[in-house]
Amino acid sequence: MTQPTQEHPFAPYIRILGKGRKGSRGLSYDEMQDAMRMIMQEDVEPIQLGAFLMLMRVKEESAEEVAAAVSVIRETLEFPDDLPTVDLDWSSYAGKKRILPWFLLSCLNLAEHGIRTFMHGASGHTEGRIYSKDILPQLGIPVATSLTEAASQIAQSNFSYIDLEHLSPKLHEIIEMRPLLGLRSPVHTIARMLNPFAADYMMQGIFHPGYRPTHQEAALLLNQPHMVVFKGEGGEIERNPDQAVLLQAVHQGEMSEEEWPAMFSKRHTREDEMDVNQLKQIWRGEREDEYAEAAVIGTMAITLYMMGRADDRSSAEAMARTMWRARDRQRI
Repeated sequence: MTQPTQEHPFAPYIRILGKGRKGSRGLSYDEMQDAMRMIMQEDVEPIQLGAFLMLMRVKEESAEEVAAAVSVIRETLEFPDDLPTVDLDWSSYAGKKRILPWFLLSCLNLAEHGIRTFMHGASGHTEGRIYSKDILPQLGIPVATSLTEAASQIAQSNFSYIDLEHLSPKLHEIIEMRPLLGLRSPVHTIARMLNPFAADYMMQGIFHPGYRPTHQEAALLLNQPHMVVFKGEGGEIERNPDQAVLLQAVHQGEMSEEEWPAMFSKRHTREDEMDVNQLKQIWRGEREDEYAEAAVIGTMAITLYMMGRADDRSSAEAMARTMWRARDRQRI
């Protein structure tokens, strides 16, 4: 194999991240933009991309790096001629392993009540998990394969989901490297923040609590008007009603945080079989599950509160219960 005689233009960014305990540092906003442009344009070698992703993973991506990457990726997206007005951006990248994705029922119920919701996510990157892309069709909800199709679905039903494979093929390719690298990459954080339709309101769920401030600060840098991030069940945007939840938000350039108590005094014993039919049965009222309904209502309550439709936790939960009772049980 012939060795290169000149340094590759991407090499300096790897060196910045990997120069050692005392010599390495994070990338500036401009440096991350340049690095991400090279990645998106496929101007880097596979070995360089792997090294970059893992060095960034060990360091942990900063809010500045996330915002810079998002700004570049947005430039590569293929938008429809007529952009729809979207109220709520909802990311779904973690998948579920132990507990069914009750948050999907939250989103569908919000859409029924006029909240135009765009969901984007990834699927298949981690063995043993189920993903929104695969579950929604089983609920009778088609998934979009382009932002143009997503815009049409939102106009028709106030809801659409698109997989990263169709939203940003290059990011999808990087996320699919997880089985090869053995670790998640910064792309998981970056993709969550894309908000392609520039919705004023954004929901974020994380698994590792340390990433909450990263999302908060990145939202500020991206001039996101309203956002809330919390530790969601399995890493998805889903309130665990058995636990207190810390909400870290951004509203018009100001950061805040607030803790909500658990919805129950005693934890439930969960024995979910990951049977999608249970989602249908809960929606139709054919099955009773205290935990499941609380997860749906609790997730909706956080959303309504973040969107300014309720003044406090108790009124947000009351509003969510009313909306849940009024759902069209024949829709699913």
